[in-house]
Amino acid sequence: MKNFLTLDDLPAKSKTVLLRADLNVPMQEGKVTDATRLERLVPTLQELQKKGSRTVILSHFGRPKGRDAAMSLAPVGRKLAELLGRPVSFVEDCIGDAPKAAIAKMQDGDVILLENVRFYAEEEKDDAGFAQKIASLGDIYVNDAFSCAHRAHATTHGIAKLLPAYAGKLMEAELNALNRALETPQRPVVAIVGGAKISTKIDLLNNLVTKIDVLALGGGMANTFLAALGQPVGKSLCERDMKEQALKIMQTARNHNCKIVLPVDAVVSSEFKPNPPVQNIAVENIHDNQMMLDIGKDTVALLVNVVSSAKTVLWNGPMGAFETPPFHQGTAALAQTVADLTQQKKLVSVAGGGDTVSALAQAGVEDKMTYVSTAGGAFLEWLEGKTLPGVLVLQERAAALRKAG
Repeated sequence: MKNFLTLDDLPAKSKTVLLRADLNVPMQEGKVTDATRLERLVPTLQELQKKGSRTVILSHFGRPKGRDAAMSLAPVGRKLAELLGRPVSFVEDCIGDAPKAAIAKMQDGDVILLENVRFYAEEEKDDAGFAQKIASLGDIYVNDAFSCAHRAHATTHGIAKLLPAYAGKLMEAELNALNRALETPQRPVVAIVGGAKISTKIDLLNNLVTKIDVLALGGGMANTFLAALGQPVGKSLCERDMKEQALKIMQTARNHNCKIVLPVDAVVSSEFKPNPPVQNIAVENIHDNQMMLDIGKDTVALLVNVVSSAKTVLWNGPMGAFETPPFHQGTAALAQTVADLTQQKKLVSVAGGGDTVSALAQAGVEDKMTYVSTAGGAFLEWLEGKTLPGVLVLQERAAALRKAG
């Protein structure tokens, strides 16, 4: 039995639903430049409309210090209405008389969007009084913002304690995908972890090696592990002061029978710029004036072999400096293999993190993975094994409702 309530459990007819979404999307000159998060919210809105609920959307946008017209949600509401194919009324506040009056006029199936909840400092303080003011506007709370679930704020946490609380379709999909990949996976489980530094991912690496079968490392963080093992890394990005932590992670992996796979060769250059002269050489032959900027051909072949024997692949972080050609090729080749195996139903693939999503999109395979998380920080904290306040409160409320019922 799932340990949180979903829209399938929702008796929403003629109820006012407070829907916490994440509408914090990229904007330029008042226009939404990437609507992915809005597109992923549409199924929840459609389901609530089908149930005849009156939906009141809550969200933050940016990090305003008080009320700031440049951080209004009004333009986001216009884009959302376009995607939904029906009106989304905008209300210029999230507490007080304006939302009360707008909600009083709503008909079944209507959708309104309240102004940026972070215009009030109480939101990020998880202020009980502020949560109560917003909770008083509705009958039911639905959280569809997994990307904010690692924050205990008034609209992600406080309100859920005051109303019957449910997970939206995106939240449900995200939790199911992550649970399937890390808590109840088909084995072997391979985690591909890249990016620049291990210092930002120590908790993640320490948690993963206790739960998975193979950890494949790439990007700048692999250089730190190679250096810790005494390999030359030239002038590559490398955190030499993290040697002890790298060795400890390797020891923890050995203790839990997790194999760590490091690059055996690299695409190197003496300068970091688009399309410089490059060589593909074995890692032990790196010269002092060279930088490793992508995994080499032999490493790609090695990792293709590793993922080909996997049943579950978790991916966080690129294998090289993918924004700068030709150092995208290693990530792209590996991504294509994981995508092909996913499409052939040979493995389950779950990927997340900002750079990871960008790298998969660049490789043209973002929609060919089992699940790609847009959650960023919440995705990483889940991989670190941390409790997410926004998820925990849904589980607690579900348990309380089941006990009472």
